Amino acid sequence: MRYLPLGSTGVQVSELCLGTMTFGNGWGIGGIDDAQADQVLGAALDAGINFVDTADVYSLGESESILGRALKDGRRDKVVLATKALSRMGPGRNDAGLSRYHLVRACDASLKRLGTDRIDLYQIHGFDHDTPIEEVVRGLDMLVKSGKVLYVGFCNLSAWQIALMLGKAESLGLERMVSAQMYYSLVGRDVEHEVVPLCHKEKLAFLPWSPLAGGFLTGKYRRDQAVKPEGSRFATSQFGEFPPVDKEVGFRVVDHLVALAEKLGTTPATIALKWLLSKPVVTSVIVGFRRLDQLMANIAATTLEIPADDLDALDQSTEPPVQYPNWMIKFQAKNRNL
Repeated sequence: MRYLPLGSTGVQVSELCLGTMTFGNGWGIGGIDDAQADQVLGAALDAGINFVDTADVYSLGESESILGRALKDGRRDKVVLATKALSRMGPGRNDAGLSRYHLVRACDASLKRLGTDRIDLYQIHGFDHDTPIEEVVRGLDMLVKSGKVLYVGFCNLSAWQIALMLGKAESLGLERMVSAQMYYSLVGRDVEHEVVPLCHKEKLAFLPWSPLAGGFLTGKYRRDQAVKPEGSRFATSQFGEFPPVDKEVGFRVVDHLVALAEKLGTTPATIALKWLLSKPVVTSVIVGFRRLDQLMANIAATTLEIPADDLDALDQSTEPPVQYPNWMIKFQAKNRNL
């Protein structure tokens, strides 16, 4: 397991980050209970993973609560703990968003559920069009100065939004964001246009989520398949096929992954993860799972050796990424009241 700097903080995080969106029973994609969470966290720590990511909205707080209980008995100080805020957590008019009012309350609630006195990396979960950027960065700065939060970051922003956030914080002398959590996979490469170069230039830790495109790159979805496999994420999630995949490109990539997996004696998923881990901009890849064997397959990617020619061929197996289609912006707008 390699360890890389979390941006310019000096903190070292493992190249894989344990994603806990599946902790709890929300959104139709979870089901990991306390006993299973305790087991997988132990396996992750044993493998050298020291970075764990969650969010208040995952199963409406249940993910944080389960994770908090799993971090008992000295485990808390063995991990860099990250969570997020933005989404609706109650029926009130101010139970969502990025106002200081909501951020402070959301942070306090996350601290309580996680059973900790600090959040190591507190991330805004997207862009709030109803709250001025100055209000957002002042709220995050206040949380850091209070000692409740050590570092701040963001998720799912476009390049112009990132630039405005960074610029506003710098101009006001406020806490600077240190990380970018973005969707990035072999079939989701639009961030390569503007976000990746921006993060590289600004020395932001780059944290890809859904590296297997919601399970599409595992090889379980094939071109000649009429229905989604029973129990698969695409079949069970309330969001349907998320993140969206261009099927023409996607099936071509899966065919390539399956062939290469047979050649190297591994799995398509492990190869897809290794492709991401080979990218210089990537700090830590957030891996999700519903079974312990899936986690162990993800961990296997850290030691897999893929010849450079095969990695280059994987790059070429996808068409040049199209211009940013704004699907994340549209998704956030549609689901702002989750």
